[in-house]
Amino acid sequence: MGSRRIHAFGSDLLGDHDAVALADLVRRREVSALELARAAMARVEKVNSALHAVQLTTYERAIAEASQERDGLFAGVPTLIKDNSDLQGVPTGHGSRAVPAVPAKADGAFVRQYLSLGFSVLGKTRLPEFGFNCSTEFQGQTPTRNPWNIDYSCGGSSGGAAALVAAGAVPIAQANDGGGSIRIPAACCGLVGMKASRGRVVAGELARILPVKIVVDGVLTRTVRDTAFFYAGAERYWFNRKLPPVGLVEGPGKRRLRIGLVMNSVIDVSTCPETRAVVERTVAVLESLGHCVEEVSIPVDASFAEDFADYWSFLAWMASHFGQFTFGKGFDPRQLDGLTRGLAARFRHRFWRMPRALYRLVGSHRHSAQATQAHELILAPVVAHVTPKLGYLSPEVPFGELFRRISQYACFTPFSNASGSPAISLPMGAAANGLPIGVQFSAAHGDERTLLEIAYEVEQASPWRRITES
Repeated sequence: MGSRRIHAFGSDLLGDHDAVALADLVRRREVSALELARAAMARVEKVNSALHAVQLTTYERAIAEASQERDGLFAGVPTLIKDNSDLQGVPTGHGSRAVPAVPAKADGAFVRQYLSLGFSVLGKTRLPEFGFNCSTEFQGQTPTRNPWNIDYSCGGSSGGAAALVAAGAVPIAQANDGGGSIRIPAACCGLVGMKASRGRVVAGELARILPVKIVVDGVLTRTVRDTAFFYAGAERYWFNRKLPPVGLVEGPGKRRLRIGLVMNSVIDVSTCPETRAVVERTVAVLESLGHCVEEVSIPVDASFAEDFADYWSFLAWMASHFGQFTFGKGFDPRQLDGLTRGLAARFRHRFWRMPRALYRLVGSHRHSAQATQAHELILAPVVAHVTPKLGYLSPEVPFGELFRRISQYACFTPFSNASGSPAISLPMGAAANGLPIGVQFSAAHGDERTLLEIAYEVEQASPWRRITES
């Protein structure tokens, strides 16, 4: 399998540093932001021909940014933006051939918050069409590949970001999550990926208009520290006074926690043995640290999975029927892939269910609050089975079969999107084929601090496996 693994780590200026370490080097003037940008560009070029993770590059912009004195916790650190977020002067493609390549007139609202931390932007990362798939695969185009083994999926929808961070091209990349789109690629690629509480960061333009605001922006990183520092820095730009502050979390907490364990999803699908074993190993780590872990049942309506699938279908119908208003006059629905078209057709046959489905989804925060009354955290798998090979979740698979496969794979993550509660994916193990397996911790709305504290603790107790290791 080693010959199928791709990474860019080496003896250049980036080394194996995380983003916090690189920012500190820049701050102490041991390296320059321009030197880091050029080193990261070389790394991107080294791996992208195999990974196909980059949608477009903005190297001139990055050089200009790196040549200026910048403020922020990550001043001078190279990064990339996901291609469903507006970056001034370059197109936002949303992973779709149907969307016209029109340069964005301004940075998006969250992108402005992200850039306030001082990053140098090297380009934009690929995602599946409109982020509807949990694998970054396309109809008639080369998929984005997992650097741990390029025959396998890197997850989705933030798959391009995950592939580049895991491969060492950059230490941190912007991502967003509307049903697992940060946590699933984090699990596939051995990364840290937190979906924050609804309202924790500035909402993106499309997220603001959704009837159920499931999408939250964030980052993918290789260390808990980078994720924690990102949220501390983002809070300096904008702080939601309706939520408790996260602050700068710099290590494990002192509290011993009551943690509920959920091994099976809300649908009738068994968690695969390899994933189950990693979750059980995580339980052993937690108990050795003094935490109390006990199995629980999440009080979720039996209709939740179907309600979320109906909402997913509704979003696809909206994208396909109102694309000219949302994405520009050049929008061409004939170019949509099989998944988007299939979801839109599914909605047309079930539109009458939407009022009740929306009502129940909006009310799902009550179930989350109930779950976290007795337990500070909930531990679960991220996905139901190990990372699939490319092609298994391709939009070229007949829609009915693809819909079934996605529904049975990504069945743990959507609940926190509907409820608005925070959740984090951590790389706690590996499958027999060497690909990473992640576990998910979720917490009460607004309690990212506890998630970061437990993440630091298990990272120290059970360090992540590195892609450079045999």
